[in-house]
Amino acid sequence: MNPALTDRTGDYDIAVIGGGIHGAGVAQAAAAAGYAVLLIERSDWGAGTSSKSSKLIHGGLRYLQSGALRLVRESLRERETLLRIAPHLVHRAEFYIPVYRGSRYRPWQLYLGLTLYWALAGFGRSGRFATLPTPDTDFPGLRRSGLQALFRYCDARTDDRRLTQAVVASAASLGATLACPASLQRAERGNDGWELEVVKGCERFLAHARTLINCAGPWVDRVAATINPAPPQPAFDLVQGAHLVLSSPVADRCYYLESPSDGRAVFFLPWQDKSLLGTTETLFHGNPDEARTTQAEEAYLLSVLSHYFPTAEPVVTDRMAGLRVLPQGAATVFKRSREVVLVADSPRQPRYIAVYGGKLTGYRATAAKVVRLAATALPRRRMRADTARLVLPDPD
Repeated sequence: MNPALTDRTGDYDIAVIGGGIHGAGVAQAAAAAGYAVLLIERSDWGAGTSSKSSKLIHGGLRYLQSGALRLVRESLRERETLLRIAPHLVHRAEFYIPVYRGSRYRPWQLYLGLTLYWALAGFGRSGRFATLPTPDTDFPGLRRSGLQALFRYCDARTDDRRLTQAVVASAASLGATLACPASLQRAERGNDGWELEVVKGCERFLAHARTLINCAGPWVDRVAATINPAPPQPAFDLVQGAHLVLSSPVADRCYYLESPSDGRAVFFLPWQDKSLLGTTETLFHGNPDEARTTQAEEAYLLSVLSHYFPTAEPVVTDRMAGLRVLPQGAATVFKRSREVVLVADSPRQPRYIAVYGGKLTGYRATAAKVVRLAATALPRRRMRADTARLVLPDPD
């Protein structure tokens, strides 16, 4: 039995589909710019990929390998912004990189890479790195055999889901209308925007929006399938990233580890009195709702841990699997671009914009780009706030 149809609930400048970090960020930025905003999320805020990340607010040290200097610079700038506007949610952390005789990168290469990372961050005091003497008794459990160098550098960490919830709360405080749990059933294009049919609980209501923003992450094409006329859809892959939560061993600090099998970066971090180990990059085919950590991913992560902590006896208490949206290409998944891709139905005055990809750290910068693009087809509004200075609320 279909839910009863109620009257139209309102007229909006922008309707945002998806309540992950990017949908939340776009809703906040649009409301801060003075627009009337409707944010629709089908299950819960940050319930998808936005709660299954490595919990890092960082520039992406490994992206230097592919020459993504612009992305790293932007992310480092956003890291500092988030440290300022969300000090209760984003915290600085020291990371340690052990280098062994068999490591793919030599100590001098790591030294140059960390110097560039520090330079892109503006040579600030908090971004300094250090080469530490190889330890004898510190760093319990870390393999000593073949250890040639140990580096320490600074980045930041967060609770990704609580950060998403805080951004949603900020959007609401700026006037955004929230619909959760709710799902978009259809969107029909008219002369002056979009007619939206939304199901929320036992009700089915209509809303009108001048511009539609698709921030559904791995479900971006599923949302696109509800839209008439069909919007542009680029070719992309879903790539699964898996994490393990360990009750033992409990990490005493944050480690950046190089996988001995393929050279990928794997983080081993303290997390809620336990440890977080991840991530992987595995092509995913199927229903995004059914993403699960595979046995092969678990074995891969545990093999990295045992390589660096050979006496560890890991106890896995939880598993998380999130899906990234990455452009298709000939390059291996590890080497593909992490730059966000905005797809619009018109390059000059778009009425539909879809967000493909993006990083947790850069959500605010991505949202600003989306709103600037959307503004070309919207009336001028009076700005309410600047998200670069607006302190995020405590979501609790």
